[in-house]
Amino acid sequence: MSVLLSTPHSPPTPVAPVPASDERLRQVGRLRRLLSRPEFGALSGTALVFLLFGLGAGGSGMFSAEGIVNWGTVAGFLGILAVGAALLMIAGEFDLSIGSMIGFAGMMLAIPCLYWGWPVWLAVLFAFATAMALGGLNGWLVVKTGLPSFIVTLAFYFILRGLSLAISVLLTGKTIVSSNGDAVLHELIAADPLVQALFQGHVLTGLFNALARLGLLAARDDGAALAIGVPKVMVWWAALTAGGAFVLARMRVGNWILAVGGDANAAKNVGIPVARVKVLLFVFMAFCATVFAVLQVADAGSAAADRGLQKEFEAIIAAVIGGCLLTGGFGSVIGAALGALIFGVVQIGIGYTSIDNNWYRVFLGGMLLAAVLFNNYIRRRVALGR
Repeated sequence: MSVLLSTPHSPPTPVAPVPASDERLRQVGRLRRLLSRPEFGALSGTALVFLLFGLGAGGSGMFSAEGIVNWGTVAGFLGILAVGAALLMIAGEFDLSIGSMIGFAGMMLAIPCLYWGWPVWLAVLFAFATAMALGGLNGWLVVKTGLPSFIVTLAFYFILRGLSLAISVLLTGKTIVSSNGDAVLHELIAADPLVQALFQGHVLTGLFNALARLGLLAARDDGAALAIGVPKVMVWWAALTAGGAFVLARMRVGNWILAVGGDANAAKNVGIPVARVKVLLFVFMAFCATVFAVLQVADAGSAAADRGLQKEFEAIIAAVIGGCLLTGGFGSVIGAALGALIFGVVQIGIGYTSIDNNWYRVFLGGMLLAAVLFNNYIRRRVALGR
């Protein structure tokens, strides 16, 4: 029993209560928190890859401005797909029709421009609308039938690839479309100011040339920079990655995506529109595939029905390397971007070394296995409440 002592000249002094300790709370060190981050494995892998190629190809020009543009372009193309794949995997779903969607969207851009006389901007909108509608159909079938997305999108993998081949042969008589008479696809795209500004060429060309004149970058005979600038694909990659990361970390829909992937039934019971979230993510995946297709057509000046081969697997691998669990509910868009960066550095970097290019996929397979093992460890930690 507590007794408060006082004198006639001073009021009683209250005793401050001692807060009871909560055994449910514990201090977690910074290292443990870092290890629990979904992108930690991709960050470690990226550092290792840069270290290896820095030692093996540091003086070969791989890390010059033009070398960075080369492997950055490859990483950018895959990174665009990895953003959509990562968000979809975090929600517990897959899309195996990504590669076929790329070829299909490219043909939906090229055929209207060259054979129907459409303006390029309208053909681009048509490609986006068609692909996103098919992506929505993918998601709707997954939600309504309850079938695994693996099965539904595998079916669309064959359907879209077949449609691309059949429509292109039926309307053009060929599977690679680049020109029709005097109309050349690359020139048509360059003549459209809106499409050219969004999907073709480079940015910061003036800055690169200024740096070349100062002797900070390699220059051509005319004084212009050897590296033309930053390709538009890298700008799209950065913008989509930043947007996806912001949505996942700062917006309510990001919490919805994580909840849907963690437990769809529990998410539905607390009022989250599970079906709408999944359908919209399939639509966004189709949007990313179409961005890839339009950038590729604008860069190559042609469309082919067989474009995008195996890109669905590369996008999923990049997302897994980036920390996305195959079971959903955990992952990182930033990590997926790092996974795509690893792809680009390895694929192009091997050409700067004396290593046989055939080792490229062996290295990627090893990276995938290491990522899956690490992610399995993270999954167990999450299941145990860390």
